[in-house]
Amino acid sequence: MTDVPLSTLTTMQVGGPARELITVTTREQLIEAAVDTWDSNEPWLILGGGSNTIVADEGFDGTVIHVATTGIERQQDISRSPNHSTVRVAAGENWDNLVAWSISEGLAGIEALSGIPGSTGAAPIQNIGAYGQELSSVLTAVEFLDRYTQEISWIPAADLALGYRDSVFKQGKEGVVLTVELSLASYGDNLSAPIAFPQLASALGVELGAQVALAEVRETVLKLRASKGMVLDPADPDTTSAGSFFINPIVTENFARNLPADAPRFPVQSTQQDRVLPLGAEVPPLASVDAGPNLVKLSAAWLIENAGVKKGYSIPGSKAGISTKHTLAITNRGGATAAEVVGLATYVQAMVQSHFGIILYPEPNLIGVEI
Repeated sequence: MTDVPLSTLTTMQVGGPARELITVTTREQLIEAAVDTWDSNEPWLILGGGSNTIVADEGFDGTVIHVATTGIERQQDISRSPNHSTVRVAAGENWDNLVAWSISEGLAGIEALSGIPGSTGAAPIQNIGAYGQELSSVLTAVEFLDRYTQEISWIPAADLALGYRDSVFKQGKEGVVLTVELSLASYGDNLSAPIAFPQLASALGVELGAQVALAEVRETVLKLRASKGMVLDPADPDTTSAGSFFINPIVTENFARNLPADAPRFPVQSTQQDRVLPLGAEVPPLASVDAGPNLVKLSAAWLIENAGVKKGYSIPGSKAGISTKHTLAITNRGGATAAEVVGLATYVQAMVQSHFGIILYPEPNLIGVEI
């Protein structure tokens, strides 16, 4: 297909046409489409659920491979324990459908990741996480087609440089994820993994570390996410977004002490290098480092709101706006352009930098646009 508007394939609903769009529904089609496109030496883009992608209004002058492969396979993980199962999932499988399936199977480990939009193949790229769970804790390997060697191999999770919203794929490793392999636990009585996030524990009415019914965790997480406009819903305009638009910044504990006392901060043990920069300084490249307990994660939503950008804010004349439910989401209020989305994101970034000296980095993949 030619000249297909990518706005129809992204949750933000912005983006011009792709010169060519190829939708693949099987692993074999995905491999063939990728190899043929690479051999042509033309620009290429892999697109899954489109939930974490902002495409320029001019579109993409190349081939977009839309991954719509499906399939979930389960087998007992004897090497780990009789209570664990290995689950292999096609890259195009809807992530939330996978979570729902795991709960129906009595498997724990991803129940707190309910409601996250997008495809399963994209999950390792971002190392998705929410409410005390992170993909890296259950991911064992990915099946990967390498861009340059065109060889297919299983890459262990330990070799993927998984960090906070980061992986080897975001650091330059090119190719296509074909299959994702997880190790999920069965605790009996359809119980969840131990609850590890205070807000979720509070919503469930339990102590941290407690285990509750898997279905109850999913229902509670979906309600929490919906209250923030973070569950896709055609009836809720706040969900026409790319989810969280900025990554929660990691700063030194010393730097955090200069922030107001009510600024949320969470200790971290391993993350990327300190991203707090003096005003006007050059931005250093991202690099993985071992981090001690002197680093803390801040709330980007708190920084945005306390920099003066309130829920529902919009630049006059723009159809892009801050969500009315959560300051971390930029929404398309109907007919917004990619330029308007980027303009608002740039404004938010500038306000936070001027108030707190912190540069916020966008979480979505930016195609043909810069912030």
